[in-house]
Amino acid sequence: MVDYVGDKEYDPTTAVDWFDPGNWRKSFASEPNGGNCVEVNLADDKVGVRDTKLAESPVFVFRHSEWEAFLKAVKAGQFDLPR
Repeated sequence: MVDYVGDKEYDPTTAVDWFDPGNWRKSFASEPNGGNCVEVNLADDKVGVRDTKLAESPVFVFRHSEWEAFLKAVKAGQFDLPR
C-alpha cells in the first residue's frame, strides 16, 4: 500500500477558500435548528466537508474517489453502531 501524499499547501483552517461559497450543501438529515450537521461542497477536483455548527469550521478535503468510497461504506452500514 502506498502512503497517502497530501497537498503540501493544505491547511484545514484556510481550505474554505478553495471552494465556491454558494456551493455548500447541508445534509438532508440536518435538524432545522442547526443540530448535528455537516456541509459538503463538491468542486471539480475535490470535496470539502465542514461542521455547520462552527462559524470558523476547518474544512476537510477529499478526492472524489475517497468521498465516493466513504458514501458507499456508510450506505452499506459499515459505520453503524451495534444495537
